[in-house]
Amino acid sequence: MGDYQHSATVRTDAASLFEYLADVNRLPDYFEGMVSVESTGQHTVRTVAQVEGQRREGEAWLEIDTQARSMRWGTESENQYHGELEVADAGDGQSTVTVSLHTERADGPGVRAGLEQTLANIKRQIEGRSTNPA
Repeated sequence: MGDYQHSATVRTDAASLFEYLADVNRLPDYFEGMVSVESTGQHTVRTVAQVEGQRREGEAWLEIDTQARSMRWGTESENQYHGELEVADAGDGQSTVTVSLHTERADGPGVRAGLEQTLANIKRQIEGRSTNPA
């Protein structure tokens, strides 16, 4: 069982960043392992992901709160998988993105690596580089 959380600072304003991240069609551009996503209802999506070398498909719920600049998602599975992405103003035209996940699955290093790569993908998409120094 685990709760995981990672944050990164991105050089863009919070409103623009959240608008970009909240576009369901862009989720595979930055969520590590996500291959495709399709909106199937007001608060539901069908996802395809590549996780630990296995293709996983399924339905998930997705709630987007533009006012709070947050997205929450999860699946109805034995892993009790759910997460949240939040964007906050960090001042000086920058934003902080925080991604939190909860899963009953015990692969801490893999989950942490996925979160770190997701944040690196966001920075690369927005800034043109990753969070890792060259």
